[in-house]
Amino acid sequence: MLGGMSPGPDPRPPKIPQSVLVVIHTPDRRVLLIERADKPGFWQSVTGSKDALDEPFEQTCVREVEEETGIVIGSAAVPRSALRDWALRNVYEIYPVWRHRYAPGVTHNTEHVFGLTVPAGTPVRLNPREHLRFAWWPWREAADRCFSPSNAEAILQLPRFVADEAS
Repeated sequence: MLGGMSPGPDPRPPKIPQSVLVVIHTPDRRVLLIERADKPGFWQSVTGSKDALDEPFEQTCVREVEEETGIVIGSAAVPRSALRDWALRNVYEIYPVWRHRYAPGVTHNTEHVFGLTVPAGTPVRLNPREHLRFAWWPWREAADRCFSPSNAEAILQLPRFVADEAS
């Protein structure tokens, strides 16, 4: 507190409790995970909330993937068709440590799951404010490393959506 004044309200609008989870993977089912900067040791797929209620979930995916990994969906290397809506939805309780980002009384989020197939060797450029490191792991190992149960479960669904092109 400076000069006896308390800080003002957070100038950012509350987060919308509708988000995407994007499982980024190669054709041979290696999954990209990124380590959170605000919670070292917490590995996850790309996640993010809508910026506006009317923002299509596909657009949320495109924006979040580029912001968090530098991968551009719609580029020659990663065409828009590489993004697939898996038609899976998770409703989960927002971890108390992150509830302050939402409107008062909001305790649950609805997460929409997508898969993004990228070529092996796709470069990743992290946003250092959000993530510390990245790694590509075989899908079962990636699921084991996720701190979020819904993220782990989504990765375990990968074989339902992707034919094993490595065999």
